Amino acid sequence: MAINTDKNMYTVVFAAVMVVVVGSVLAFTASSLSGKINENERFEKQQNILYAMGVNENVDEGSVNFIPADKVEQEFTKYIKEQVIIEGDKVTPDNEAYLINMKQQLAIAQKGGTPKLPLFIGEKDGKTFYIIPMYGKGLWDAIWGFIALDDTMTVQGVYFDHKGETPGLGANIKQRYFMDDFKGESILSGTKFEGVTVAKGNNDPLNERKEDNKVDALAGATITGNGVSAMISETMNLYKGYLKTIEVK
Repeated sequence: MAINTDKNMYTVVFAAVMVVVVGSVLAFTASSLSGKINENERFEKQQNILYAMGVNENVDEGSVNFIPADKVEQEFTKYIKEQVIIEGDKVTPDNEAYLINMKQQLAIAQKGGTPKLPLFIGEKDGKTFYIIPMYGKGLWDAIWGFIALDDTMTVQGVYFDHKGETPGLGANIKQRYFMDDFKGESILSGTKFEGVTVAKGNNDPLNERKEDNKVDALAGATITGNGVSAMISETMNLYKGYLKTIEVK
């Protein structure tokens, strides 16, 4: 018996069957790729952490080149000597601290709970680096990054990224010229953990003033810059208890 394809019921049934079939295919694809996706996310975090402490493959003043994915685990193990989780006054070694979701931990802190804060201790050229993850809000969506400090609370490097900032404006937080400005800035103002402010009207285009806790803002990206400032300040406030234990007096 021929099927009457002109009836509304046929359209409804056909659409329902297609939804089930397509949904099943997508679910199977997502499931089969989940291992690879998780691996890529792990490599990306390792690349970002290493970049913040100056381990990268930059070849000129403008490039942002990470350690390649096929080498990053080896380099991560070479340079990152210890990973810890800070939970209140408790500091616990954990070799998978880099997998902690900072967005979730910040939400816990904002609700008055005790977050689990990851921190990475690296060594390069005889110097110790303390690399801290950050998470915040830009103009349109999330921003995040890592900041590397030495034991004098001086910034040794940063890495920033974003989910949806405006190309050519706020998206420039991940450009080399902006990130490099943070090197040498102190996060301290006297004994207070101040952070580093992205400041309009700072009038220091060569970033020669390193004791003012400021870098020049990006043109046309005030809200994103404010988000970076707030992200760093909030992060320093969360980690200052631990940082005070390593700060050179």
